Amino acid sequence: MNDSDEPPPAHPGQRVAALTLWARQNLSRLIYVLLGASNRIRLPTPSVLPIAGAVVGLYSGLAAGIFSNLIGVMSGITFSAAELAATLRPQRLRTLMESLSSARWHLEYALVGVPLALGALLLARVIEPGGPRDEVKRRLRLLALLTLGALSLYYPLVGLAAVNAVFGHAHNLPAALPHLPWWLMLLAPTVGGLAVGRLLRDRPETHGHGLPEVVRAVKSGANVVPADRGLLKLIASAITIGSGGSAGREGPIVYGGAAFASSVGRVLGFSRKELSILLACGAGAGISASFNAPIAGAVFAMEIILREFELRVFSPIILASVAGTLVSRGVLDEAPMINRVNYELVSGAEVFAYAGLGIGCGLLAFAFVKLLHGVEHFFHGSMGGRLSPWLGKKPLPVRAALGGLCTGVLVFLSPTVWGSGHDYINLAAAGQLPFLFLVTACVMKLVATSLTIGSGGSGGTFFPAALIGSMAGGAFGTLVHYFFPHATGPSGAYAIVGMGGAVAALTRGPLTGMMMLYELSGSHEIILPLMVTCTIASALCHYLTERTAPKVQSDEDLLVATHVRALMTEVAAVPAGTPLRALTDQLLTSEAGTLPVLDTQGNLYGTVQVEQLREVWRDESMYPLLVASDLARKLPALAPDSDLAHALHVMDHEDVDALPVAPVLGLAPCGLLTRAAVRRFLFAQHTRAHATGDYPITPTEATH
Repeated sequence: MNDSDEPPPAHPGQRVAALTLWARQNLSRLIYVLLGASNRIRLPTPSVLPIAGAVVGLYSGLAAGIFSNLIGVMSGITFSAAELAATLRPQRLRTLMESLSSARWHLEYALVGVPLALGALLLARVIEPGGPRDEVKRRLRLLALLTLGALSLYYPLVGLAAVNAVFGHAHNLPAALPHLPWWLMLLAPTVGGLAVGRLLRDRPETHGHGLPEVVRAVKSGANVVPADRGLLKLIASAITIGSGGSAGREGPIVYGGAAFASSVGRVLGFSRKELSILLACGAGAGISASFNAPIAGAVFAMEIILREFELRVFSPIILASVAGTLVSRGVLDEAPMINRVNYELVSGAEVFAYAGLGIGCGLLAFAFVKLLHGVEHFFHGSMGGRLSPWLGKKPLPVRAALGGLCTGVLVFLSPTVWGSGHDYINLAAAGQLPFLFLVTACVMKLVATSLTIGSGGSGGTFFPAALIGSMAGGAFGTLVHYFFPHATGPSGAYAIVGMGGAVAALTRGPLTGMMMLYELSGSHEIILPLMVTCTIASALCHYLTERTAPKVQSDEDLLVATHVRALMTEVAAVPAGTPLRALTDQLLTSEAGTLPVLDTQGNLYGTVQVEQLREVWRDESMYPLLVASDLARKLPALAPDSDLAHALHVMDHEDVDALPVAPVLGLAPCGLLTRAAVRRFLFAQHTRAHATGDYPITPTEATH
């Protein structure tokens, strides 16, 4: 038995001294064991991806709060420019204090988050440096600092939300808009368009709705969405919506969340597949925060962004959606976007009415897509006649200002045109809007959104599609209930289902439309109508889009039709016994930073990369001991006649950026195919297609 494990002596003083010594020795032993365990930690792995997803979700929720409050500030400036004196009255200041005291501060977030972050920082400090542990320390420190940064942003945003609740007007648009002077209805969207056009004039890559860019980044495998563009898009979209432009909030938030996820994932060193999951986390958390619907956000990330439902993507995406929703409930509003309703399926025959609504939503979404792209081409000068070429020669600020002016004119026909217009969805769901108002709102919102975004404004199409669907559904339900009052429900039920049908049709995501409206409405009985309408609307819009799309060769077609030999580079393979110093010289002078390696029998074995030298190149004692075969990674060799689609599939499966190409019957030299070469090939094809007027994007990407 160890001396430290013997029972203490009988004398009291000696007993205390022995116990103290025993405690110190065992505490030292425990600390040593814990340090040894911490030094075996390896990050990042799939196990840390959920943690990164949760951190990304926090910032997506913060982005939603920042964006919403920016819109509130812009709306407050628009509506309260002439009321500054009234704003500073003592009664309003007392109301502000009450709003601040009743704000949802959620101090428990700090009580939980701060100790966790500080614990991670402490752990990063006590881990011994050297080798892979340096990367562990860096990543732990980064995640901890990001958590502390999120908390430092959260509480000021809660205060800003309380201020906006008192001084802003965006929260009660139907009551505030009638009091806005007519000249300001025209001037505000025009000035907003001018400001956004000037802001984005020198950054054409930030144009777009937000969602298609994220989908294409994931689909291409690049997984790069620059963070500065995400912030710029949030600011530009806040100006557009806050000044009265017809656009949605979700696209910029999706783009902003994905941009932050892209930056964090690349700094943490995640693999390509993990980066795509992290981008989906940011996008899904943005939807969750915008709609206060975490389940719908998670489904959106898997169905629309990743287009896959696998067990490994569930935990990070769900944690991100939960984190984004929790944060948004503090900096936004905990109330659901749609007031709870108790509509139900009156009879089985009513399913046919909802099927008809699905057809209508599919046609509306298709018309929305065609009109949006038509307006974009018109303002870019691609249409015939005199006006379109004249507009195409004008700078972006002028075009966006003209689009804003046209939107301001449409506000006189329907107030739903102003901003996102989502306040009117509750009125339609409650059946409080007349038939003529619903029809006019549906048409005007469709036209106004196309004008705002197509002319150069910034914003998404998700919210406008939801409003268009709710207005169309309410009008359809009014007619159906008028002719069949005993066999159908009220118009409000059709307004809610129509909202889901339009979202499903526009995104080609029936599950997203179903789950979003099921979650927002809080009604179990409405799920059957939602399933019918969303499925039919999504299928119809997809069919019409594919049928009318120009027959251009997609990326997938190009990859399948091109052989590996067309893009491979002939490279002399490195013998297995090549010394490390000679191998280092060859790798550093190679174009791709990768070389094929032979085995001891002279057969193609795999590749060796510059990155594999990172841990040994500084240690001079390793140079005489290591050869090429010690560092090489075994990889399947491509046949020169195989297509590029197969090659990319193997690269994704092996998580590499280059593969060796086997010689034909040993006559030709070995080759190397890199992912960069494939991207350059696709970029060249895209450039050629744009020069001839064809656009090598799939119809699905073009309509998000």
